[in-house]
Amino acid sequence: MSDSSPLPPVRLPAEAELARDALATPLLSRAVRLARWAGPATRVGAGGELLEEQMPAAMAELGLSDDEDGAAYASEAWNAAVDTGLVEVVDEEEGTVTAGDELATLTAGSPADVLGLWLGALDAALADATVPDLDDLADVLEESGEIDFSQLDWDPEAEAEFLEGVLGNLYLLTVAEGGADGPVPLPALAASMIVPDDMGEPTDDVLEQVSDAMMRLDDQFRLLEPVGLVEFQPVDEALLADLDEPDEPEQPVAEAVDESDVTRYGMVRLTPLGLFGIRSRMLEAGVAAPAVGDLVDKGADALLDGTSAYPQAAAQAEIEQWLARRQPLDAARELLTAARGADAGAPLRRLRCQQALSLVGAEAEPALREVLDDAELGGLARVWLAEHGAADVPAPSQDLVFWLTVDTIAAQLSLEGNSDELQGLVEGLAAQHSGFFSAAWRVEHPATADVLEAMGRLHPDKKVAKEARKAAFKARSASGG
Repeated sequence: MSDSSPLPPVRLPAEAELARDALATPLLSRAVRLARWAGPATRVGAGGELLEEQMPAAMAELGLSDDEDGAAYASEAWNAAVDTGLVEVVDEEEGTVTAGDELATLTAGSPADVLGLWLGALDAALADATVPDLDDLADVLEESGEIDFSQLDWDPEAEAEFLEGVLGNLYLLTVAEGGADGPVPLPALAASMIVPDDMGEPTDDVLEQVSDAMMRLDDQFRLLEPVGLVEFQPVDEALLADLDEPDEPEQPVAEAVDESDVTRYGMVRLTPLGLFGIRSRMLEAGVAAPAVGDLVDKGADALLDGTSAYPQAAAQAEIEQWLARRQPLDAARELLTAARGADAGAPLRRLRCQQALSLVGAEAEPALREVLDDAELGGLARVWLAEHGAADVPAPSQDLVFWLTVDTIAAQLSLEGNSDELQGLVEGLAAQHSGFFSAAWRVEHPATADVLEAMGRLHPDKKVAKEARKAAFKARSASGG
C-alpha cells in the first residue's frame, strides 16, 4: 500500500477493551493456558516445538482431546507461547522449559503491554500463513535433503508482500468513508490485488489468477482467524467439491461466482483488534495511518490542519473528543486563532473551525464577538451568533458576504473537488445574485480566481459559465497572477 498520502482515520476501541479482546482470542488464550500448564517434565524439540508424546496432555489441558484438529491447535498455541516469550526454553540439549518473563505481563502489565504481546503473536501467525503446505515441504526435503524454494514455486518475500497488500486493501475498505460495514467477499478482495484498475472485462488468465489467489487467501484466513485478526467464513467445501468434479469442464472459481450467493465463496472482515494490528504494522512501516483521538492532546492548529483531510464523520468525532477536554470559551478562542491565514489550506481550516464552533454552546459567545471586525473571521462569527440567537449582531457588509462566499467555496473545493453538492451551491449562488460575477472578481481573497474558474467548470449553463471564466480572468489580472 502506498504511503504517499494518509489513510482515512480509523476508529478504535479503548486500549483496555482491545487488550481484553486480545486475551480472549483462541490462539493467545490457549497459549497462556499451555504456558501455565508447562512444568519441569515438559519436553520440547530442537526448535522449541512440543514433543509428540506431550501432545495428548497438552490437548487435554485445552479441552481438545476429542477434536480432530486438536493436535494442530495445541501445536499452534504452544508455538505462539514460545514465540511471544510466555514460555522460555532453558536447556536446548535437555529440551526443558520454564515460564517466560512475558507471562507476568498478563497480570501485572498494562493494556499496552498485553497488546504488545498480542502483536508478537500476530507477527508469528502472519509468518506462518505465508509458508507452503507442510506436506509439500516434507516431499521436497525427502527428495533433496534441503529446501529448494524453486521446487515449491514459493517466493517468501512475494508471499508476505501479497498478504500484506491484501490486508492493506481490507483495512482501507473498512476505514474509508462509506466503506464496508460488513464482511468483504473473498473474490472481490482477491480481484483488488490482481485485476488492473483500467481493465474492463477480465481475461481468462486474470480470472485464473484471481481464483488461485482466492484459494490461497482461504487457507491463510483460516490460519489468521484464531489470532483474532479477522472474522472469516471459508469457501464452501461443497462448492469446491463441485468445481473439482472430474466430469465437469475445468472452470476458474472466479468465473463461476454466483452473485446471488456470493457468501459461498468466502467472506472476511477485520475485527477491531485486527484494525489495531494492521494499523500498528503500517505505522511501523512508515505509513501514515491516523486514528480518531490522535489529536485530542494537540493544539487547535494541529486539530484544524489534521482534520482537513478527514471524511466528515471522522472529523466530527475527532473534534468532539478535542472539545470534551477543554473549556468552551478557551476552546473557541484557540480555534479562531488557528483558523486565521491566507495560505492555501486556510479556507478548509476555517470550515473545520465552523464545524467545531457549531458544537460549542453559548459560553463561547464572547470569543465570537471579539472577532466581529476581523476580515477573515468576522463572517463566520456573524453566522455563529445569528444561529445561537445572539442579540445586537451587526449586519455584514457586501464585501464581507462576498469574501465569506469565496472562502466557503474554496474550502469545499479543497475538501470535495468538483462534487454534485458544490455544483448545486454554485448554481444557487448564480441564480440568487444576478450581478454575482461582476462583483466577485473584486474580492480580495487569495482563492478568488481559482473559485471563479471552478464555478465556470461546474455551472451547466454555458452563458453563466462564460461569465464566471471572464470574472476569473479579471481577478487574475487585478492580482497580477
